[in-house]
Amino acid sequence: MKILQLAGTSDARQLAIELKRHGFDVLTTVVTSNAAIELQASELQVLVGRLTDTDLIQLIKERQINVVVDASHPYAEEASKNAIKAAQMTGTPYIRFERPSQKFDDELIIKVDSYGEAAELAAKKQGNIMLTTGSKTLQIFTDKLLSLPNTRVIARMLPRKDNMEKCEELGLPQKNIIAIQGPFTMEFNKALFQQFQVTLMVTKESGKEGAVDEKVEAAVELGIETILIKRPRIQYGITYSNVQDVIDHLKGVDINGF
Repeated sequence: MKILQLAGTSDARQLAIELKRHGFDVLTTVVTSNAAIELQASELQVLVGRLTDTDLIQLIKERQINVVVDASHPYAEEASKNAIKAAQMTGTPYIRFERPSQKFDDELIIKVDSYGEAAELAAKKQGNIMLTTGSKTLQIFTDKLLSLPNTRVIARMLPRKDNMEKCEELGLPQKNIIAIQGPFTMEFNKALFQQFQVTLMVTKESGKEGAVDEKVEAAVELGIETILIKRPRIQYGITYSNVQDVIDHLKGVDINGF
C-alpha cells in the first residue's frame, strides 16, 4: 500500500517511521529542509516544499497513492484543506492524525478563535507582549501592535534564516527576537517571561508535544495573562490521535475498492 503522509512535526515523523516499520510504502511531505533531514535519517522518502491541492492531485496520480494520511500541524489549516480536496478529487481515502487537544481553564487564560482576534485583544491590553505563535502569522500582530505606545512586542520563534529576515522586514527590533527551538520546561519559560518582564503571552493550543502546557502553566504561575488561539474548525472525517489506531485502520483499507 502506497501512503502519502503530510508530516513535519515530531509526532508525525514518529508515525511515518512506524508506518514504514509495518511494511507500508510511505512518501512524506514537509515544508522545511530541517524537517526533511530528520525523516531522511530514518530512510524515509521526503518531498520538501508547500504543496497546493493541484500539486497533491498530481502527486497522488503520478505516485499511484492509495491513502492520504494528513499528519500536518494542528494549525496548518491550508495544508489540511488542500489534502482533503486532493483526496476527494482523486477518490483517495483520507484519514487525519492529530495530536490530542488540551484543556486550559483559568481566569488568566482568554480563548479566541483566530489570530486576528488575538491581535485585536492584545492591542487593547498593550504592555510587554510575547508572541509564541510562529513567523507565518507574525505580520497580523506587528501590524496591530508595533506602533502602539507603552507596548513591546517580543517574538519567540525557530532560529531559521527566513524567520529572522521576516522579522527585519516587519520592523521587529533584534532585541525583541528570541530565536530558539523548544520544547522547554516550565522553569525555562518562567525565567524567559521574567527576563523580558512579560505582561501578556499569546500562544496556540498546539498540544502537549508542543509543550503548550509548560508555557501556559508558567504564565499562570507568574500571574501573566494568556491569549490562547483555539484550533481551526475543520471537518476532517476519520481522525485518530494514536499511532496504533492509524496502523490498524490502514490495515483494514480495501485499496481495490477505490
